[in-house]
Amino acid sequence: MSAAPHNLPRAHFALVFAALLVTAAGNTALQSVMPVIGREIGIPDMAIAVIFSLSALFWTFSAPYWARQSDRRGRRRLMQQGVAGFGVSMLLCASVILLGIRGVLAPLVTFALFTMARGLFGIFGSAANPAAQAYVAARTSPADRTASLAVLASAFGLGTILGPAFAPIFILPRVGLAGPMFAFALIALGVVIWLQLGLPDDSPDPLRTTGGAEATMPSIGGMPTGATAMAAEESTSTGRRERMRVTDARIKPFMIFGFAAGSLQAATGQAIGFFIMDRVSGDVGLHATQLISIAFMAGAGATLLAQWGIIRLMDLSPSQLMRWGSLIGAAGVAGIAFAPDFHALVLAFAVASAGFGFARPGFTAGSSLAVSRHEQGGVAGAVTAVNGACFILAPAIGIGLYELKPELPYWLSAVGLLLLAAYAWTNPLLRQSSVEKS
Repeated sequence: MSAAPHNLPRAHFALVFAALLVTAAGNTALQSVMPVIGREIGIPDMAIAVIFSLSALFWTFSAPYWARQSDRRGRRRLMQQGVAGFGVSMLLCASVILLGIRGVLAPLVTFALFTMARGLFGIFGSAANPAAQAYVAARTSPADRTASLAVLASAFGLGTILGPAFAPIFILPRVGLAGPMFAFALIALGVVIWLQLGLPDDSPDPLRTTGGAEATMPSIGGMPTGATAMAAEESTSTGRRERMRVTDARIKPFMIFGFAAGSLQAATGQAIGFFIMDRVSGDVGLHATQLISIAFMAGAGATLLAQWGIIRLMDLSPSQLMRWGSLIGAAGVAGIAFAPDFHALVLAFAVASAGFGFARPGFTAGSSLAVSRHEQGGVAGAVTAVNGACFILAPAIGIGLYELKPELPYWLSAVGLLLLAAYAWTNPLLRQSSVEKS
């Protein structure tokens, strides 16, 4: 394979960015309307959580496979496959939901078919991210690579704002709540065609001189922590990526912290749509969807503000991020439980999201500082695995607690975050990361 030029045109980068943006936006748009859809059709709240948990499980197991295949099959081809898998999944999901809302399908049948359609995204959607990373890495100089990969990773974060923002707009008279899924299926088709026409093809790289890394499924609460870009950078620089166990003594406390924080965020985030309907909206129509979308946008915006602005402005150490993030998150989730109205609830959800936006990058940076430079790819892979595991069981657990008492997942999460703050303060490795910041 001939050496790739180290000057990726902006138009080509925009295409790659769009491939990741559409999947993130579409996935979070779906999350914002599914609580309302479930109530409209008669699918139990727990079943909605199970749908997303199973999809996350499929994504977690398929992502490493596609990360290895990106160099063997060609990056543009796998980007197209990932976006097409997302688009087909959304089209099938939309069709099933439309039939369910119109009463053609029984709730149980709707649930079963929707779960299978959603599973396609979990299996094939994860192909786009490692291919996109490898494509960009192969066409940027070492000096520009880290920044380029970081910007590419931000597509997921931006998508978590745009998805909920556009979801209510796509609820149209003839298709109703299935509209956002139909819309993003069409957008995905357009991106696939755009990639075919506008992005130069590449040859497989059997020697793996450049590489991508698996990423966590884009979702509300599943904002990027930087681990994927770290893994892709290491894979490209060395031509391989070392594996590291999450139980490695040097990073184990960080993995425990990250898994706990991510699980608490996944549990509370999954329940927030139902909480808004039951405590604020009182209906299952367009108004409820709009309120849920506003809350999701506020949470995503607060997370991005924390990660893109405040962390860099204040130059906080990993230890400070974990401690303060846990405390801020605890205040936010407690505020959700006691919110007297929608405005207070949105503010509390934004505060909680900002707290998680501090804490989770803190554990990522701390674990990175705990190992040597040549092990950065390995620790990034461990971080990505932990982040993915958070969204397999926690959403269902959150809904289970919610069904017992709506405030329960938020009360317990507040207590859990306070315990995490104490853990970050007392554990020697977590505390030491404050003085090793670079």
